Amino acid sequence: MSKHYVAIVGRPNVGKSMLFNKLTGRRTAIVEDTPGVTRDRIYGECEWNGKTFELIDTGGIEPSEESEMLKFMRRQAEIAIETADVIIMVTDVKVGVTAADLDVANLLKRSRKPVVVAVNKCDSIGPVNPEVYEFYDLGLGDPVETSAIHGHGTGDLLDFVTAHLPDDALAEPEDDTVKVAIVGKPNVGKSSLLNRILGVERVIVSDVAGTTRDAIDSYFENEHGKYLFIDTAGMRRKSKVDDAIEKYSNMRSIAAIDRADVCLILVDAEEGVTEQDTKIAGLAHEAGKASIIVVNKWDLVDKDTHTMDKKTEEIRRDLSYMPYAPILFISAKTGQRVDKLYELINYVSEQSALRVTTGMLNNILADATARVQPPTDKGRRLKIYYMTQTGVKPPHFVIFCNDARLFHFSYQRYLENQIRGVFGLEGTPIRITIRQKGDSEG
Repeated sequence: MSKHYVAIVGRPNVGKSMLFNKLTGRRTAIVEDTPGVTRDRIYGECEWNGKTFELIDTGGIEPSEESEMLKFMRRQAEIAIETADVIIMVTDVKVGVTAADLDVANLLKRSRKPVVVAVNKCDSIGPVNPEVYEFYDLGLGDPVETSAIHGHGTGDLLDFVTAHLPDDALAEPEDDTVKVAIVGKPNVGKSSLLNRILGVERVIVSDVAGTTRDAIDSYFENEHGKYLFIDTAGMRRKSKVDDAIEKYSNMRSIAAIDRADVCLILVDAEEGVTEQDTKIAGLAHEAGKASIIVVNKWDLVDKDTHTMDKKTEEIRRDLSYMPYAPILFISAKTGQRVDKLYELINYVSEQSALRVTTGMLNNILADATARVQPPTDKGRRLKIYYMTQTGVKPPHFVIFCNDARLFHFSYQRYLENQIRGVFGLEGTPIRITIRQKGDSEG
């Protein structure tokens, strides 16, 4: 099923991020125990009236000079228009309608996309604030009084959003085409790899980092299968994302990962795994996507008989949170080993969609618990009753026990390794949910 996107746009200090946090019910900074997976989330899942969508926080617009304000705001709004199904334009009741607000409103009107104006900072409860009426001048319909701090008006806002989201029934049907996102930091060779696969100069190849701004879809079919390759803009460290265009390019790359069945995580063979590589790989891991670590520019490396083994060991160390991902050394420039990608893509895609019967899972569980006893705490032993699979892409297993607090992470990892030892599941992360007896399986 296709995901729906709702973008929040507006000038600085109107409360976009605070509204984002209120609607998603969480803070934007997500910290996970897995090394390398910490990131500042610029989008989050929202559910209202039975509809689920991704809410996109555009982040603060931070031009280097005040005179650049309208240029940055205009470009950000343009990209939001292209990406989103519905747009929330946030304004400030205390400041009123500004020239920048009018500029963005004109762009949004020309888009013919559904737009709702959230007049933020209406923090008191009572009669309509008369200053709200000024926002009718934007020409975007009825403004909605909101308070990102207290949550006033967010229900009306979400009612508008969900009423204007596309019908899921109209989503394109799934077929046997494997969707593959090519991700990595700037100038690692993503466009070169896509051009090598397609055999044509489909996208611009340049040594200037950040040439590709958009996520570009390219359909490709050969004897191995049907593929939709998504070439994405290089994702920079957040500290270097100093304009609205780059922020939205990052958002599009994250959206491309969400759309994909398989992620090709490109790493520069000469540089090795950088901090940014760990964050990009972490996005795919956190999204539960089947992944292949593709080491590009292998032709530029001076090699001996141990070079590949040493490089593999370094990658495993630096991306220790995804030991399941196969590693392939290629050269997009010369075509070395590029032809091996297709079978590997098919393989990890199939592994990600693998289903295991409850009977087989519980045979593994019985054997595993007999070999290594479940842990105890203060004389109370963990009892594991049964395990079942509830989903795929990635494989999701639910384990029922007497007390989830006794289920130590290390024992969960042990059981995951036992499952992988029998079924492989190479190239895909695994999700394990621990539930106490009596909890619902749903």
